[in-house]
Amino acid sequence: MDIAASSQAFNTPPDRREELAGTGADFNESIRSADTQFLGEFGNYFDRIDEELERSLGSRVPLIQNIGRYSILGKGKRLRPLLFVLSSQLCGYQGEDIYRLSTVFEYIHASSLIHDDVLDHAEMRRKKPSANRVWGNLAAVLSGDFFFSKALFIAIGSHNLQFLDALTNTTVRMAEAEILELSHTNDWKMDRDAYMEVLIGKTAVLISAACACGAIISGVEDTAVDYLREFGLNAGIAFQLIDDLLDYTSCEEELGKPVGNDLKEGKITLPLIYTLSHLGKVERERLEGLFKHHRGEDDEDYFRLIELVRENGIIERIQAEAKAYVDRAARCLDMFPSSSSKEMLLKLNRYIIERKF
Repeated sequence: MDIAASSQAFNTPPDRREELAGTGADFNESIRSADTQFLGEFGNYFDRIDEELERSLGSRVPLIQNIGRYSILGKGKRLRPLLFVLSSQLCGYQGEDIYRLSTVFEYIHASSLIHDDVLDHAEMRRKKPSANRVWGNLAAVLSGDFFFSKALFIAIGSHNLQFLDALTNTTVRMAEAEILELSHTNDWKMDRDAYMEVLIGKTAVLISAACACGAIISGVEDTAVDYLREFGLNAGIAFQLIDDLLDYTSCEEELGKPVGNDLKEGKITLPLIYTLSHLGKVERERLEGLFKHHRGEDDEDYFRLIELVRENGIIERIQAEAKAYVDRAARCLDMFPSSSSKEMLLKLNRYIIERKF
């Protein structure tokens, strides 16, 4: 969407914007029952996190309020703030600001998703129209900037320089990874190492920071901080491996966005990298030409490539890799004594490779 199109979307009549924003509003009422039942175990945590998100969302600009309620209060997984809270509790933190500080990680995450959708020209997010589709690119980008600034504003309230240092280093790496991914758009020669660098920067470092910051804010020794940072890093890698796999194995109703979307956006992820390694040179070049130059607009082309991904044991291979990272993450918690927060962290870690969305 160019600037003219973005402005046109922003100027869409209010009733039409409300109509778009209402599409898929009941998504969270009909999510897959197994996932919903599991996440329901953390309901009290999610309620407290949501209360703080709503309380801190205030702005003098009504449009920011509207986009914030739509994008942030739209009931995402809240995985990152939950990991922060549980990591803080694991380390004995008793501060009353624990839930307010947890929102830092949801604001950063929401900001990155909104910017992602603009870059990718995405039309759907969590089975409803993306913010850029409802309000246009200009409003979406600026609201994403606001949510990122809001995260830093809340983080400053921690009065903890190490906490702020961890956050700023994380957001720098996230920005670098976004640009790196952009430079690899439609790069069918992308290898696993380059893919992992993007994956870690875009997803794993924020999950890692949420866990490490829970230890940092608790004032525990550096060893505990390091172990929780590694726990989050490995769990985050597994999370994104499964996320990329779901893009090829799930259905749109489960995933909340079109299946094969990464491929259509020119994102070369591990399922495709492994698939290409099984193809002959002629077939690989044919497919590359088909999609790289946007000639593969027929759904049959996408379905064919998705089927190729589902063959040759690639799904099982990536699932095994994700499980290895989950196992590695679990071992990082061995140093901590048994507690309800440790058990919940381990449950969340296992859920990463069992989830359906």
